[in-house]
Amino acid sequence: MQEYVPRVIVTEEAKAIIDKLKKSHDNDLMFHQSGGCCDGSSPMCFEKGDFIVGGSDVWMGEVYGCDFFMNEDQFDYWKHTQLTLDVVPGRGSSFSIEIPLGIRFMIRSRLFTTEELDRLSPVITGEEYLDQ
Repeated sequence: MQEYVPRVIVTEEAKAIIDKLKKSHDNDLMFHQSGGCCDGSSPMCFEKGDFIVGGSDVWMGEVYGCDFFMNEDQFDYWKHTQLTLDVVPGRGSSFSIEIPLGIRFMIRSRLFTTEELDRLSPVITGEEYLDQ
């Protein structure tokens, strides 16, 4: 069985924030990264179900127990890179639930190697995700 290369990974610092957010919210968490301008291109964390995933979103996989979605137009730009979910000090101007903690989620990226491109984890559309 082929082992997939994940499209999204997470730093230890981001894991600690996700753990803290999971303790203070009743629902599972999810991430969405849109193709919007300004902070709209930062990954945003929501309680699962508080952001409505649609047909123009792509499910990129699970990161530390949280579904990670990206707008399909944005995904077109990033599909050749592995994303690393990280946190930095500062307040983003979005609806992401980590804002009161004085930090914000951000993405770092690196290009996949040729070998990794052949073993990428599959993606599905938001519509396919909802139909599961």
